[in-house]
Amino acid sequence: MVLHEKIELPNGLTLEIWDYSRPIAADTTKVELVAQMEVEFKPEYFQKSEQYDKLVKTLGHKGLYEYKKGRTFVSKDESKEVFQELLRVFKENTLPYLIKDDFPRKFAKSKLREIEEHWYRYLPREEEG
Repeated sequence: MVLHEKIELPNGLTLEIWDYSRPIAADTTKVELVAQMEVEFKPEYFQKSEQYDKLVKTLGHKGLYEYKKGRTFVSKDESKEVFQELLRVFKENTLPYLIKDDFPRKFAKSKLREIEEHWYRYLPREEEG
């Protein structure tokens, strides 16, 4: 994996674009773009302090936004162009949402909603003996 680009967003977040492409045969590649950024959870994003406390207790003080897009069985010769196309589509369709001032608040609230709707995913796992 290679850090392709780092973008400082107007809302104070830092987006990292990674190239996770890898060969899958002598002449073919799996092209994969991964965009990631840490989002700090703040108490002011929530109406009730219990909501913030629940989120932080479950996930910690930060969450990881992650976007993945890939194509398999791409000709080795075309892999760079395919990555650039994935990047173009991401910047055109997703980046405008990520740069909004209220993205961190919406992200934090979506993580809380995920915890509340799928609480069983966050249960402590028992150690295997």
